[in-house]
Amino acid sequence: MGSLDKSVGEAGAVREVFETAPILLCGLAGPEHRVIASNAAYRTLLGRSEVVGSPLSEVFPELAGQQLAEMVDRVYRTGVPQVGQGWRTHIEREPGSGQLVEMYLDFTISPRVGPDGRVTGLNFVGLDATDRVLEQQRARLETAEAARRYEDAREVITALQEQLLPTGLPVLPAVQMAGTYLPAESGDTAAGDWFDAVPLSGGRIALVVGDVVGHGVAASVAMGELRTVLHDRLDETGDPLVAIAAADRLARRAPGARSATMCVAVLDPADGTLTYCSAGHPPPLVAGPGQARYLTCPAAGALGSGADYTLATDRLEEGEVLLLYSDGIIERPGRVPAAATVELSQVAMDAVAGRGLDDSELPAAERVCLHSLELLVRQTGHTDDITLLAAERRTAAAPLRLRQPADIGAIRPARDALVRWLLAQATGQGDLSALAHAVVELVTNAAEHSGGDTVTVTADLEPDGTARVVVADDGRWRAREGHDDDRDKGLGLSMTTALVDELDVDRSGSGTTVTVRHRLSCPATALTDDQIGRGAEFRPADPAAIFNTRGGRLVVRGALDAVNTERLATELGRGSLGGTREVTVDLSAVTLLASAAVAVLYRAPGVRLYAPAGSVAQHVLTLADLPHVTVDPDPG
Repeated sequence: MGSLDKSVGEAGAVREVFETAPILLCGLAGPEHRVIASNAAYRTLLGRSEVVGSPLSEVFPELAGQQLAEMVDRVYRTGVPQVGQGWRTHIEREPGSGQLVEMYLDFTISPRVGPDGRVTGLNFVGLDATDRVLEQQRARLETAEAARRYEDAREVITALQEQLLPTGLPVLPAVQMAGTYLPAESGDTAAGDWFDAVPLSGGRIALVVGDVVGHGVAASVAMGELRTVLHDRLDETGDPLVAIAAADRLARRAPGARSATMCVAVLDPADGTLTYCSAGHPPPLVAGPGQARYLTCPAAGALGSGADYTLATDRLEEGEVLLLYSDGIIERPGRVPAAATVELSQVAMDAVAGRGLDDSELPAAERVCLHSLELLVRQTGHTDDITLLAAERRTAAAPLRLRQPADIGAIRPARDALVRWLLAQATGQGDLSALAHAVVELVTNAAEHSGGDTVTVTADLEPDGTARVVVADDGRWRAREGHDDDRDKGLGLSMTTALVDELDVDRSGSGTTVTVRHRLSCPATALTDDQIGRGAEFRPADPAAIFNTRGGRLVVRGALDAVNTERLATELGRGSLGGTREVTVDLSAVTLLASAAVAVLYRAPGVRLYAPAGSVAQHVLTLADLPHVTVDPDPG
């Protein structure tokens, strides 16, 4: 029989209760956090056995960089309990496998205090919240209330993007950029934080983050004025000092811009040279996989304060990320600035190195932005807007060079090769879709009308971020055999002209060369608080078209091009019973809608086209002036 303590219970019974409790229980001792007790639920869920006697850092080495190990240190050092709700965590359930499992945890870490009042160890009490969190995420998407909240937040974010953010960040050959904006938790008033990225001569890029005092319309107006002045001066001179001096003159005349802060940095990716200037703004951070450092900024006041501004220089090495940010990420509740700056540098360094959360499919610049929010803001919340702008040097992707027989079989390989090339540049979805449509139309024309032997497709990314795509054939234009209906004649070329910035056609006796130029961009990310822990953005696959005909409805998924127009016509005939009844064609999941497919839809009798607003099909059908509806006529 074990000893009986009437206030606690018999030792064996206490052990049995501890071991069989359905919650996660673990005891740690000493500054190394050596495991002294763990129950079955803890060992089973987290995939560890025989952990007693080992330091926590050896039991869970993968926690480094996820801010959990840091939290344990903080509780031991301060004696203040810490609580986490729904923390996204990556755990190696099978030690040594290298396979990380994503789970969500609710937990409390509390100190154990000895007779002398000193902390001797820690208690961890946790619950597996994965099912609950995932169900909440699903519920938010499925319920009408979640939809209403989402639309409200979307309206706010759209307004913020229009007023505070550039439409997109430039895609440059040797620089990868990412930008993120998170409004204050109240989120109901436009603020004055913003970022910008301005391409300069010689492949250089100017990065700007600024913060106007106050919120509301006045702050937005002042921000817009400052942003316009900065963009103009940077575009004209490429000199951060000239740009800030112009903004300072504006701030002396415009009270709304007075006391605004900003930092401007110019990066030359050829050698990593950084030239920067700050007006009362937090210093830029340079983070590498093994160290992070804040750049030295000469002391200078905010705009309109009469300060003298000076330039500073540094260097961004390959493998490092430059981060500009607003003070919202530093001035978080419960953190003094000194501790917050250390936390930011540590998280940025871990993100560059790929430690912590396993989002390795994301570029380092994007990981720095997203992880800085997820790992820091989820601990403390935030009371101010947070703006992050990151840039890293990268090796320019090789140009695209493709030569194929001039027949219809060239369409898919040409499009796939261009899409892979654009993805290697980290191109945003809108520009990727526009250029994919363009190359499909141009290769289709070459295959059907040139009568030549070969078609070549080349693509180059110019220093200013403009994609130059050339499609050339070695034949002469001819009409398609058996096609006397010219309603779609020229439709592909006119659609291409509307989709891209510039199009030039050069016809000669040796063939036709079409040159497309289009400025590439990747979207900046505007988040709400419930999206901080979303992880990597999911990008669906882009298969060839899949048709599903049921009753009077035809659902099409994937790419519709000249290769599958006969299948499209067949499915339309089947769905409409040979044109005797109306058929709804659901194009909401179509990823490409070429003019050849549009022509089939033009000619099909009794067709009602559904393409929701913002979809690829809706954009193309609008360009082609083909009637369609944006609200599903047959819901359910």
